[in-house]
Amino acid sequence: MRKTKLYWLLQLLGWGLYFSANYITVSFDPQGLGKEAVAEQKIQLIIHTVVLFLISHFFVRSIIIWRKWFRINITRVIPRILGVNLLAGVLGSVISYLLYLVWGTVSSDDPFITELLISTLAYSIIFILWSTIYFLYQFLQSYNQTLKYEAAMNEMHLNQLKAQLNPHFIFNALNSMRALVDEEPVKAKIAITQLSNILRNSLITDKKRTVNFGNELNTVKDYLALEGIRFEERLKVTYSIHPESYRYDVPPMMMQTLVENAIKHGVSNLMKGGVIEIKTEVANSFLVLRIKNSGHFKEKAINQKSRKGVGLENTRERLKLIYGEAASFKIYNENNNFVITEVKIPQCI
Repeated sequence: MRKTKLYWLLQLLGWGLYFSANYITVSFDPQGLGKEAVAEQKIQLIIHTVVLFLISHFFVRSIIIWRKWFRINITRVIPRILGVNLLAGVLGSVISYLLYLVWGTVSSDDPFITELLISTLAYSIIFILWSTIYFLYQFLQSYNQTLKYEAAMNEMHLNQLKAQLNPHFIFNALNSMRALVDEEPVKAKIAITQLSNILRNSLITDKKRTVNFGNELNTVKDYLALEGIRFEERLKVTYSIHPESYRYDVPPMMMQTLVENAIKHGVSNLMKGGVIEIKTEVANSFLVLRIKNSGHFKEKAINQKSRKGVGLENTRERLKLIYGEAASFKIYNENNNFVITEVKIPQCI
């Protein structure tokens, strides 16, 4: 079951049980208030259950995701969660009380402060329980995905390293730098620094699940700068990066693998060379990455080679393990002159 569907199932089930338990209790009228008072309590129950449901999703959950509290140490998260839950309790109490007045289930002469304090305390406790369950749910989901990810990465490790930074690329880069040492020593120093950055980044991020998009983009720029030495005028590179892209995380070395694939199977096969265009968009909480390169995509040929370590299947599998069905990957031809590789990555659910 997809993570989003499971979340909504648990939401509806949890709040449904809360409503049902309270509805049954109210129906028995343990305080002997009478039918009219019981009817008003049922209306109030419906109102505040809906209000709490909406606040839990649109307020508490949104803040947790926005502030990325799943990545913060638990001792630092607890006081923040308590503060948010208290604020959510106040918000739920005020909105519910106003709706009670609208529906005529409470008199405006009733002690508002007393009602507010009691309901705030009760609702805050409910939100604390909700947050605890939500964090536990996220932890179990993350733990399960981590186990799958680590098992798959152990099996794919050697092929992944080949896909990310194969010896052929290093050999070409060193040859290009050797030619620059005597002719253009300044450029040679820059090239050595760029290769060093790529190697260091590969070692640092190899075990990480995701890295910041900006760091990944810098690695790609270093890689393309080195390839520019080898191809000279035959390689033209353009970037069109949406400013919001830097808020996203991506699988490490994913972009570099896809760009390397675009050069190896596209630009390098053309006598006149070609172009590499890297473009990102952000829409509906998705990062859309498009890598456009000169050439023509042949699915059968690419699939056969990717089993030898090119990296397309590697990329598909990693996206599925990290994001489930929320992420997507596709590669297709555009006007028979260009190949588009498109990846869509969601924000953390």
